[in-house]
Order: sequence, then C-alpha cells, then structure tokens
Amino acid sequence: MAKIIYTITDEAPMLATYSLLPIVEAYTSTAGVEVETRDISLAGRLAAAFGLQSDDLAELGELAKTPEANIIKLPNISASVPQLKAAIAELQAQGLDIPDYDTASADDKAKIDAVKGSAVNPVLREGNSDRRAPQAVKNYAKAHPHSMGAWSSDSKTNVATMDADDFRHNELSVVLPADDTLTIRLVGADGQTTELKSGLKVLAGEVVDGTVLRAKALDAFLAEQVQRAKDEGVLFSTHLKATMMKVSDPIIFGHVVKAFFPQTFEKYGKDLDAAGLSANNGLGGIFAGLDALPNGAEIKKSFDDELAAGPALAMVNSDKGITNLHVPSDVIVDASMPAMIRTSGHMWNAEGAEQDTLAVIPDSSYAGVYQAVIDDCRANGAFDPTTMGSVPNVGLMAQKAEEYGSHDKTFEIDRDGRVEVVNAAGEVLMGHDVAAGDIWRACQTKDAPIRDWVKLAVTRAKASGEPAIFWLDPERAHDRNVIDLVNKYLADHDTTGLDITIASPVEACKTSIERIRKGQNTISVTGNVLRDYNTDLFPILELGTSAKMLSVVPLMNGGGLFETGAGGSAPKHVQQLVEEDYLRWDSLGEFLALAESLRHLGEFDSNPRAKVLAATLDRATETLLNENKSPARRVGQIDNRGSHFYLALYWAQELSKQAEDAELAAAFAPVSEKLAANEQKIADELLAVQGKPADIGGYYRPDADKAAAVMRPSATFNEVIEGLTK
Repeated sequence: MAKIIYTITDEAPMLATYSLLPIVEAYTSTAGVEVETRDISLAGRLAAAFGLQSDDLAELGELAKTPEANIIKLPNISASVPQLKAAIAELQAQGLDIPDYDTASADDKAKIDAVKGSAVNPVLREGNSDRRAPQAVKNYAKAHPHSMGAWSSDSKTNVATMDADDFRHNELSVVLPADDTLTIRLVGADGQTTELKSGLKVLAGEVVDGTVLRAKALDAFLAEQVQRAKDEGVLFSTHLKATMMKVSDPIIFGHVVKAFFPQTFEKYGKDLDAAGLSANNGLGGIFAGLDALPNGAEIKKSFDDELAAGPALAMVNSDKGITNLHVPSDVIVDASMPAMIRTSGHMWNAEGAEQDTLAVIPDSSYAGVYQAVIDDCRANGAFDPTTMGSVPNVGLMAQKAEEYGSHDKTFEIDRDGRVEVVNAAGEVLMGHDVAAGDIWRACQTKDAPIRDWVKLAVTRAKASGEPAIFWLDPERAHDRNVIDLVNKYLADHDTTGLDITIASPVEACKTSIERIRKGQNTISVTGNVLRDYNTDLFPILELGTSAKMLSVVPLMNGGGLFETGAGGSAPKHVQQLVEEDYLRWDSLGEFLALAESLRHLGEFDSNPRAKVLAATLDRATETLLNENKSPARRVGQIDNRGSHFYLALYWAQELSKQAEDAELAAAFAPVSEKLAANEQKIADELLAVQGKPADIGGYYRPDADKAAAVMRPSATFNEVIEGLTK
C-alpha cells in the first residue's frame, strides 16, 4: 500500500492536525493510500535526543533520499534558547528525564543544541523549492482583498544596514576543484592555534565561503542607529533570524540589546553575566531573573531609565509591555518586515499606536531588498491585492545549501588572530583577520543542488511562460561563483524563447515590483535565505499571508516533500484556543500540500484513484475559498475546525459527482448526503464549544486525548467520518 507521511509538528499546525488528519485518513483510505505520522515537533526531537522516543526526524531524513518519499511537512518551531528552556520544563513536568539547559553536561548540552534553530528543514530538504500562489488562491485574493495600510510620501520608515565590515562585505569564496577535507582554524595573535572545525568533507565543484562580521564595527553601527531613531522621532526595531541562523543572530541580537542600554550594561554587565542573564536571550530573560539578584531592583530601574531616555522602542505586545528586544525569536525578519510594510511602514509603540520605524538589519546581504520595497511604497502607495501580480520562487536549498549562521561552522571568536580555511594538503584557501567578539562563519553549497536549481528554474519558466530572474549579487564573492555556475548550467538546457536573466537582489526586486504593479508575474530564482524572505515578503503583500502558498520540493532522488506554509503567528493562535476554545489557524496550506502529495503518489504508484482525490480536493478547496468558509478571527464565527468540516463536505460532494471513478462516486454519495443534511447541526456543535477556556494539557506536548477532544467536538461529524473506515 502506498504511504504518505504526515508530520506532527508544533503549536497551531499541530493542534489543527488533530482535527484534519482523521478526515485525511478516512478519505485517502478509499484509494488504498495509507497515511502515517512522524513526530518532528520540538518536544519530540528533545525526547528523541535523549532516547525517550524514536528519532523520527532522522528516519525522514533518510526517507527523503529515496524515490518513494512522500512527506507532508507542516511548520515547526525553529527553537531559540528561551523556547528550548520552556519546552524542557514542560517535558520535565510530564515526567521525562531531560536535563536543564543551563546545568546540563557538555554532552547533554550538545544534544539539546542539536535541536536548536532550524534543525528540521536542512535534514528533510533533499531537493530545491518551488513555491507559488495557486490560481484559486490568487483569484480569491483579488475578489476578497485583505486590508493594506495606506502609505504616505513623507513616511520616515527606512531600513538601516551596515556599509562595511559585515558578512556581505567581508565574504570570500572558493570552488573546490576536487573532493577534499577542510579544517577551519584560529591562529591566535598569542601564537596558539585552535582547530574550530576539522574533518569537513567537501565535494568537487562545491562552493565554500568564509566571512566575518566585526563586532567593533557592529557596535558602532548600532549606537548610530539608536541615536538616529531618536533624532528622527521613529521607532527603533531590529529584524533578525535568530531561529534559522541560530548561532550568529542571537549573538547579534545581544549586541543590539546592549547598544540600546549601554549605561546599564557598562555598570551592571558583570553582575548579569555572573547570574547567567545573557543579552543574547533578550530583555524577557533578564527581567525574569532580576528578582534573584540583591541589586535586581536597581538594575531594573537602570533599564527603565534608559528605556525612557532612548528612542521609542517597537513593541511585540504593547498591552503586556513586550518589546522588540524581549525575545530573539519574537521578531523574525522574513515575517516581521512584510507585516510592517503591509501596515503603512508602521510598527506598534508602547501606547499601542502605529508609528514610522527604523528597521535595523545589520548585515547588508539582503537588507536592500526591503528598502527597495519601502521606497516604492513611499513613492507609489500601497500595493493593490485586486490587481497586483505575483513573485513565485524557485529556491536553492537542497542538501543544506547556503545554511548561513545556523550550524557548526559559525563561531564567536574568543581572541584576536586570524581564521583560516585549510585543505588536506595544508594550503590556506581563505583567511580573515579577526578580533575577540567577531562572528566568523563558513558555508557550503554543493554542485548537484545548484545544477538541480537551474533545471527547476528552466522548468518553471517553460511551464509558466513567465520571466525568471536569478537574484545574485556580483559584489558578493559567493554570488560571483554561483553566477558562473548558473551560466554554465543554463547552457545544458534549451532556453529558446525563455526570458531568464541575472540581476542583483535590489535590481531584481525593483524589476519585480514594477511588474507586480502592472499585474505581471516574475519568477524569483534565489538562494536559500532569499527563498525564505521572498516567500514571505511577496505573499504577505499579495495574499495577506504566506500560509496560502503552494510549496513543492521535488526531491533530487525522485520523491516529493510538500510543505504547508509558514507558522509565524502560531503562538498567538494557541493562546486564543486555550483562552477561548477558538483556533483561527488556516489549514489552507495543508489542503494544497495534500492535493500535490496525492497527485505525486498517483503518478509514482500509477494510482488513478489518488489522482481523482487530488483533483477533487483542489476543486473543494476553491469552493471553500469562494464560499468564505476559511477561519475567521473571533469567537462566534467559523474557526479551524469549521473550515475542516466544510472542506470535508465540499470534497465529498466533488467526489460523489465526478465521473472518472464510479465506485469512488458511489462510496462518497452517502457521505456527501449525510454531511449536507447535518450541516446546521454540525455547525451548531462546533459553535457551542467556543468562548470558554480549553484544556489541551500542554503547549509543546499537549495531552493527545485532551487535544483530540478539543479539536473534534462534533459527535455528528465524527460519526460520518469514522463511518468511511468501517
């Protein structure tokens, strides 16, 4: 029997799975398709790290390398240290023997650190990314446009970024002529040499980079931006990727916190360090630990005084006093910047009002893309969802391509000296002079994924007839090498009649924006980080959310990975469920991914019935959008569970009236009739539970029975679905 692997992840997507998965299992069983689950949640990965449950992520990583892979991957937590600590505390309370992060042994801490940040995606992504807005979603966005804040020509909102001594400006890059083994070493000014990383296997044709962000230059830049925000009367905010870039960006975040409170850290920095209260973890962690210090009240007053004297600070939650600097994982650049641009270039101030903002993105590699969009909105006004075009994406990410700052090749340098990358013959391939506190990182991008990426770009350009632009910066060493390879591999394909070009990210963005305003589409062909950024930036402006994108990863060995969108707002959704028994998470991404998964399975297994399920699911999804049965935002309306009911209804109706498979039509005719006949009763049962607290037994690892009871409250609906498998 053919199998689809459905991943159990975290927060709102995981809770939605309790409602949706029984429907998926029942409907697909009629086509001989078995659906299995694998737990890749943060809690599950922590438990697996200590041998307390199976290592499902490792299993899926191996499966992804096989032709039979068919994996539906929901959004998961890319954990920051505060999230890790919270998850560990919850698991300990549930009886699991997992050590505290701060007091763990070196071996145990290494196990926990392996779970930190973007630990899932690099394992599963054995292919490159094809993300685009399905036509049904695009049509709905045009007919039902989301709100867009008006832009003023005198808006003071801007991006601030470094113009020297950052990762972009210091980058070096080489293409390996043959298989080799590299060593990264720090040759200290004190004469001592330390191996930072040894035994680094690389393949012929692989692009290897090295670069450094200089701490002294970073601190000077940040101090200037704090003063600039105050002088210009705008909010100060910083936008980093402390989840995916789990080593570099929390360190940078700590520099930002210290730059905003220089007097406090000058006077009390040693006290905070001694107490283990790190700026890298944000103000929230520091404030929570001050009560335990004898001078905690004095330190808190110093923070409050500097907060009052400095520029206004952007807020994550004005009502609760949670600032932009409270938690490093609260403000993730790829989600926070588009949201700001969509809202007139505003963020929230301490009074809960909107205000122009200085968005500080220290590394300049991609900051200019956001500035280009801001400049365009300032000149031309907000985008119009009813007329604007699309920017679908083909993203390089296979085999951990361009995993910047998130792994064991990123280091905070502990003493002055020189970092060198040396091959097996002892030759120095790259080197940087460094000072204590600098952040040095290396990056690998294998040749086979680049070849596959170019092939996928040509395939999409042919299939769509749309122009494709490779967003590559000739001023960056890495991109110069990739440009040479792109030109080389494009020659392997027939590109007659195709419009395929290469431009810097800023120029590519400007071209794409110009075409968007004319209602035209432009394929962005990008590296891994820009893939992440662009597939939030443009969908949030165009569709209102990135969760409505179709995300297909054709795996390099023939399998398929089907991703279901972003989960950036998932924590707020869980909070609302617990308080009001109302889950506003939209599972549209899951619907789209499931259809593609079934279509792929139908081809791979020569299963025509799976193809019928896919086609009818697509039609049902379009009906759901047109009938406005997606989740609303407030109690008393359709929530996630209600949208699942209507998907099941419309899917059954489509299956019952299709003519390709008479047996399938006959099987779903009574299901369609029962669901339609009981529509009001089921809607009433789903509505009746709303407006009161819900007990799910945990945030990171809910109690399965409690979560199922909360997410499947309609006995009538459950009986119809369960009848399919009897």
